[in-house]
Amino acid sequence: MKVCNVTGSRAGRGSVIHRRGLAKKKGGVGRHITKMVPRIFAPNLRRQRIWVPELKKFVRIRVTARGLKTINKHGAYKTLKKAGAI
Repeated sequence: MKVCNVTGSRAGRGSVIHRRGLAKKKGGVGRHITKMVPRIFAPNLRRQRIWVPELKKFVRIRVTARGLKTINKHGAYKTLKKAGAI
């Protein structure tokens, strides 16, 4: 599953609005909504190898960009321990 090991963020559902027609400011009669199409908003995930100095080894985790920033801010061991990844 597409879930971050640190933040726990996962894919969410939403919609895309399909429109047709030319915009009024471009000389048309305006844009009209024709349908709503379901889509998935996926998290910005990376498979990352992170060095944990306290364990003296690399840990391979699936983490979002925001999770990487959290690891940089609070430290790898403390963040991964709190998340239950190690």
